[in-house]
Amino acid sequence: MTAQNYRSLKSIRMDLEAVNLFVGANGAGKSNLYRSLQLIKAAADGDFSKVIAEEGGIYSVLWSGGIARHRKAQVQLSAEIVDEESGIIYSYSIDTGFRPAQPAAGFSHEAQIKHEEITIDMGGRPHVLMRRKGAHIAVRDDNGRMSDYPELAMTSETALHMLGDAGRYPEISTLRHVIGQWRFFHGFRSDTGSPLRRPCLAITAPMLDEDGANIAAVLATLAHTRQDTVDLDRAVHDAFEGAVLSIPEPEEYASFGLVAPDFPQRIFQPRELSDGQIRFLALAAALLSYRRPKFIALNEPEASLHPDMIPALAQMIAQASADSQIWVVTHSQELTDAIAQRCGVRAKKVIRQDGATWIEGMTLTGRIDD
Repeated sequence: MTAQNYRSLKSIRMDLEAVNLFVGANGAGKSNLYRSLQLIKAAADGDFSKVIAEEGGIYSVLWSGGIARHRKAQVQLSAEIVDEESGIIYSYSIDTGFRPAQPAAGFSHEAQIKHEEITIDMGGRPHVLMRRKGAHIAVRDDNGRMSDYPELAMTSETALHMLGDAGRYPEISTLRHVIGQWRFFHGFRSDTGSPLRRPCLAITAPMLDEDGANIAAVLATLAHTRQDTVDLDRAVHDAFEGAVLSIPEPEEYASFGLVAPDFPQRIFQPRELSDGQIRFLALAAALLSYRRPKFIALNEPEASLHPDMIPALAQMIAQASADSQIWVVTHSQELTDAIAQRCGVRAKKVIRQDGATWIEGMTLTGRIDD
């Protein structure tokens, strides 16, 4: 992945591993690394400009440390994605900046998408699959020639979403689908109105929604569709001192409860669980779901968890890493050590270098020496 001119990310390129563990002081920019990948997913979902607007608009997200005169004041993001089923390597990049300085050019704080590009490598020479400049999109046709797409793109919509949804470009649709399955879990609500504490419609759920609203359906899918909750049962037992999940067969709604060893006849409902308990169960649903996303990002997953739950959390992360690429941002030294031990990885220390976010020991090419 690469990011330029985004918040505290002046210019950074980083090679990602199977498990990526980030530690660092507050204000170092750990969350900005995380958000830069979220924006790639937002481009696939069609929410790119909306997500930037929710962050305060283009004026809020642009690097404020000064930009050389020969460089444009634009946020530039890119990622290389491997489709494991086909072996195809995709590269996607997107640049966004200010609206043109002319009347009726659009909303002043809205991120204006300037450039997008998708290249594809099928084992030979990489070639451009799609290139977008401003409103104009060119896409490779069946004969291998670049031709104009008949529609002009609005300044706020991504070509990745437009063409991935058009049904005419299978490679772009595949890329959009792969990125769209990424999951970013950056804190679950645990208040009394949290969706984690409510039953949900009984619909088969292969993976957890980012807000956790379908947690009951995810757990029920494991229990009654896969009929295999061995890993889930072990995690709950280890985290809650021998407790057991109760997951009744769904009817109109899916639900779950927790049976504590001290009260074997009593099923504690989600509304009765502590913040730490309900958040741990949400993490379990995220990491042990029926079908795991190819990329799972966790931002400070240790929040509200009792220290006794940390080993079980680290074990779930290690199990998920067999199928998913994992990204963890944490302040917990205990969680850091537990993940490092189980996954055989070293934490990446996020620092500020000349005012910009950087990884300690990383070269300009994105490699970190052992």
